[in-house]
Amino acid sequence: MSEPTHALRASARGLLRRKSLWLPSALILGLLSFVLSLLYLGANNDPVGSMKDLPIALVNADQGTRVDGKQVNLGERIAPQIAQSADLKGKVSWKQVDRRTADELLAKDKVFGALVIPDDFSASVAALAGPLQHDPHPPTMTVLTNPGAGSFGSNMAAEINREVVRTTSTQVGQQLAEQARLRASTGSATGSADHAADRTADRATAAPGAAAQLMIADPVRAAVQEGHPLGHHSGLGLSAFFYTLVLVLGGMLGANVIHTQVDTALGYVASDKGPFRTTKPVQHISRVRHFAVGSVLMVVLSMATSALAMAAAVGIIGIDASHLPQLWIFGTCATASMGITALALLAAFGTPGPIVSMLVLIGLAIPSAGATIPLEALPGFYRFLADFEPFRQVVDGVRSVLYFDAQADAGLGRAWTMVGLGFAVSLVLGLAVTRLYDRKGLHRIAPHAPAPQPAPVG
Repeated sequence: MSEPTHALRASARGLLRRKSLWLPSALILGLLSFVLSLLYLGANNDPVGSMKDLPIALVNADQGTRVDGKQVNLGERIAPQIAQSADLKGKVSWKQVDRRTADELLAKDKVFGALVIPDDFSASVAALAGPLQHDPHPPTMTVLTNPGAGSFGSNMAAEINREVVRTTSTQVGQQLAEQARLRASTGSATGSADHAADRTADRATAAPGAAAQLMIADPVRAAVQEGHPLGHHSGLGLSAFFYTLVLVLGGMLGANVIHTQVDTALGYVASDKGPFRTTKPVQHISRVRHFAVGSVLMVVLSMATSALAMAAAVGIIGIDASHLPQLWIFGTCATASMGITALALLAAFGTPGPIVSMLVLIGLAIPSAGATIPLEALPGFYRFLADFEPFRQVVDGVRSVLYFDAQADAGLGRAWTMVGLGFAVSLVLGLAVTRLYDRKGLHRIAPHAPAPQPAPVG
């Protein structure tokens, strides 16, 4: 027993001394860690600094009011100042629309939020400036959020809107303070000719205005509301991202499983189940047929995997979801498209195929998906990737089905187009590469073990 053990130990030491084992492993693992660190941390390093043209709706519903016989509309003065703010130029793309259009944009995932100047804004400011306010009502601007567009992007838009309200409040407060000083100076110039009783009456009249003076420095308030509410079981707008991750991983991992199972059935790969190892006789098949068999399996099995993913998410966990038939059909097609892409990469690259498919479908895809951080807050390289990376296309479709009533112009239409295009391109690529290999005679031939030699006599 000691001699075989010694031989095994010697073999292990021999393997560990081989540079051909250390160098490729170190190179591959090191590059993966380096590249993934660059991709993920590079996308999330400075969202505010990278922000460009974040879409936010701006609604001016102010009806104006009459002050001293003149028509005053503060909304018409404030709205252009907000839209042309130098601090937000290039960072925010203001959509100046009416309230109905703003609600439609929120419901179609076209904006991350909205800022509404209400119809009584001018009247509230004018009333606050008047001396007869017994119960002053602070002017209010409404900040509408859109958590369905992603909690991070919605919060960014809400914080921008709150900062705009604070800036507007400071400007309005300065104007109110100036008006108060002018009124006080005018009153003191004319008040010397009044009788004592009249001055007492004036103080009684002006006294209620003292409560309003407390608001003059910061008069405008922000009222935050959900512009497009989600259910309580939507993960604050992140359930679409995680559901998409399930679909993409189902396609990528499913392709690896199917590829291995086909190889095992053909005898190219041994089947290891714990301590048991079996090998089937090799059955030669062309690369084109190998890819075709894997593709058929991927398409058919995607129906089951999409159904099971939906059963777990909706039936057991209970996420908020509607349009379940569309969710299943879209999930099936998305999983099949991801799987065909992974199979094509496996056919083209062979052993490095799983690493390449992981980089294409996960490494490059997730940071550029706009699922957690909006595309408008990503560096330009990731916005470029988002035009064709599959994860972004799938998450837009899932988000539309889960949050935006499965509307085509809420991202579902483009998602269907890109998923179909990705499926077709990957299928053509896989067939073209495997046919090229077959025509060049690069067949998959299993090595034959050397024939046993007869033992020497004596």
